[in-house]
Amino acid sequence: MSGPEGRAGSGEKELLLPREKYISAGVHIGSRVRIGSMSKFVFRCRPDGLWILDVEKTDERIRVAAKFLARFDPRKILVASTRIYGRRPVEMFCHVTGAIPVAGRFIPGTLTNPHLPTHIDADVVLVVDPKADAQVVSEATKVGIPVVALCSTDNSLADVDLAIPANNKGRRALATIFWLLARQVLRERGDIPPDGDIPYTVEDFEARPG
Repeated sequence: MSGPEGRAGSGEKELLLPREKYISAGVHIGSRVRIGSMSKFVFRCRPDGLWILDVEKTDERIRVAAKFLARFDPRKILVASTRIYGRRPVEMFCHVTGAIPVAGRFIPGTLTNPHLPTHIDADVVLVVDPKADAQVVSEATKVGIPVVALCSTDNSLADVDLAIPANNKGRRALATIFWLLARQVLRERGDIPPDGDIPYTVEDFEARPG
């Protein structure tokens, strides 16, 4: 496929999801702000000022993140989203992989105060948006827990150990990313074959409208 958000040519690598599905889900849509550290993930800037992410780099980072997350005991992986559209994708990802969801308000001290009833002893955290989920990122950094984060063009990579460049605000985009990530984590663990699928669709991961 050729086009403003794609790469042309028969030699292009096979992606986890057909390029047109990444595009139709809006995974490549950034914002009108571009933080310098995100420049390496940007494909171009549209005439209307909207920055567009490179879906090949998104695909590549989903693979890297899945391989990294698959090394951890799922009961030690905390996945968080304060964003409404991120809550169902997070819950479904955790349902599929066995990770711990924190969808909605993150109680201060969850990672840093072992005396808190809601304390979680995590080895790694995955967040939907390091800006919206700043409390999670801050606490993880304080206790030395690596942070994996979905990052749009307006996100700083400070305190983010592994960034997945993606639209982290769109309902369909978030569902697509977490569906792919869940499937790839299971593949990396050997829970399903290298080309296997999970018994859920992207729609199952998508937040309900309204």
